[in-house]
Amino acid sequence: MRKILITGGCGFIGSHLVEYLFYKFNKCKILVFDKISYAANIKNLNNIISSKRLEIIKKDINDFNQLLKYTKKIDLLIHAAAESHVDNSFDTTKKFIETNVIGTRNVIEACKINKVKKIIHVSTDEVYGEIFEGSFKENSRFNPSNPYSSSKAAAEMIINGYKYSYKLPIIIVRANNIFGTRQHPEKLIASCCSNLIKGKKIFLHGSGSQKRSFLFVEDFCRAIYRIIIRGKLNNVYNIGSKFEYKNRDVVKLILRKFNKNFKKNVVKIRDRPFNDFRYSIDFKKIKKLSWKPKYKLEDKIDDIIQWYKSNYKQFK
Repeated sequence: MRKILITGGCGFIGSHLVEYLFYKFNKCKILVFDKISYAANIKNLNNIISSKRLEIIKKDINDFNQLLKYTKKIDLLIHAAAESHVDNSFDTTKKFIETNVIGTRNVIEACKINKVKKIIHVSTDEVYGEIFEGSFKENSRFNPSNPYSSSKAAAEMIINGYKYSYKLPIIIVRANNIFGTRQHPEKLIASCCSNLIKGKKIFLHGSGSQKRSFLFVEDFCRAIYRIIIRGKLNNVYNIGSKFEYKNRDVVKLILRKFNKNFKKNVVKIRDRPFNDFRYSIDFKKIKKLSWKPKYKLEDKIDDIIQWYKSNYKQFK
């Protein structure tokens, strides 16, 4: 492996991937292609920013000519750039389609033209929609329920067209809710930490009874590495955990860490127009690649809180 390009590499998930693969492939050059929106920050890569093996390209995936330029002679492309916050998607649907659908088309088209050797597309478990019991497998049907998940499902349909028509070497991954440091405070865990640090209250959608399985970002990075090394082309891999929580229980855990009372520090707000009750994915397939999740939210929440105490000012 000589050269890797990661879209969205200054964001939450992308920056952790960049850093993880930087050390795993210690002679490889990594290009980060990122427009650096409100949810991204070059500071996320401070640990390796001075290395000559890292190049940051501040460009938008909808700038097709720049994608063509920088996807030349790439051994691996990981497409992690996306608009990802469900709440935002209800009011800015066009923006989500432009980035997640048209942007993905641009990335894949550039890969086709420049004959990129391997492509990993980062999708989401939300394309399956909600499930009350059991778990979705990789071949389960799509049933997205909001503009964000619909745009990610549409992106996968674009990719399928390229995969079958042009025989592109693509792997798709669909992961649970990913948590860790560097996440923008629009997301639940980061929002709770940031608000409490600033002396503000926590906002909770509806009753907070919705269930989510949480995956630590380092576990996600390990999964991507296993897929790079052992994954089969033109396959889909669910990357999940059995660590399931109700939203209100996540809030209660963080409040306990701050020694704060639930009733005095939580404001229940109107729920989303539609809020999936539960997501759950079957990840037996990736376990065959010698991977499984290691960390629960309880294992890492102290480290996450400490990171936000030290870095909350970087978010506007």
